[in-house]
Amino acid sequence: MNILNVCLVFVTGLAVASAFVPSPVITPNLKDGLCLSRGVCSPRASPISMVSFSKGIVGSNDIATNEVVEAPVEVQSVEVKKSRKERAFEIYEKVSGTFVNLFPVWTTISAGLALCQPSLFSWFTTQYFTAGLAALMLSMGITLSPADFRNVVQNPSAVGLGFVGCYGMMPLLALGLGKVFNLPLDLISGLVLVGSINGGQASNLCAYIARGNVALSVVMTTATTLGAIVMTPLLSKVLLGAVVPINAAGIATSTIQVVLLPILVGMLANRFSPKVVRAVLPFSPVVGVLATCLLVASAVAQCAEPIKAAGLALQLPCALLHIIGGLVGYAVPKAL
Repeated sequence: MNILNVCLVFVTGLAVASAFVPSPVITPNLKDGLCLSRGVCSPRASPISMVSFSKGIVGSNDIATNEVVEAPVEVQSVEVKKSRKERAFEIYEKVSGTFVNLFPVWTTISAGLALCQPSLFSWFTTQYFTAGLAALMLSMGITLSPADFRNVVQNPSAVGLGFVGCYGMMPLLALGLGKVFNLPLDLISGLVLVGSINGGQASNLCAYIARGNVALSVVMTTATTLGAIVMTPLLSKVLLGAVVPINAAGIATSTIQVVLLPILVGMLANRFSPKVVRAVLPFSPVVGVLATCLLVASAVAQCAEPIKAAGLALQLPCALLHIIGGLVGYAVPKAL
């Protein structure tokens, strides 16, 4: 599947949603040029005009006494009623907001289903996997602009700190947990490799949901992905005594397909088609969550049997690796 076509079809398809996005409602400022209560007029009001919304009375002000002379004419209260489309969109925003905020719950449920019933996700092959990653990154790209990346480049220390955490702290933490839990060599090797790889695309979605610096997350993910070409074989040699072969060309191609190209397409859409982006934007977090859940479920389904066979002996160290790594990754930058 041509990844550029995926990106273009994705944007075009979601653009249809613009028909369901309500236009902004502009209400007039009734305080300018009206008397809103008895005997009290706004600065630009005519002294002989008065509209009372509370009592529905039309009258005039006596210039000499500034008293309201009521006329026996009643008017109905003015209410701006929301259209059915606006009410539906408000409901969607509330429901989608709750859905997106429960992202960890949906991911856990997806992984559990894949573990118990791997066949449910057997259709999600590598071809769809690449398209899913591209859709995820495209949904992030439409929120970014070149200025976001310029700000990141001006503060390279944050990217460097993330790189050190990815290829310094995480591999050592994985090796330490393997020793503490007295895992066999094959499981230690797998755990160390998990700790020695680049950041995943889901981190960008998490940054977006948490209203963090998405551009920084994308740059860190890209830097660690390209760094894996050198760092993963090096760390496996140093920590495990064996070199794990890495397909450098494959990593570079994958980075272009699932990170750089979708981000670029999203940024171009943001720049040249802002109306389309505004229409699509409310739906992009939902698309990102759904894509990530499918990606997680597909990955778990492919190795469900080994995961179940290893049991808690493997699952607990893996969980601690990510929990401790996440806590340290939060605490250290906050302290600095």
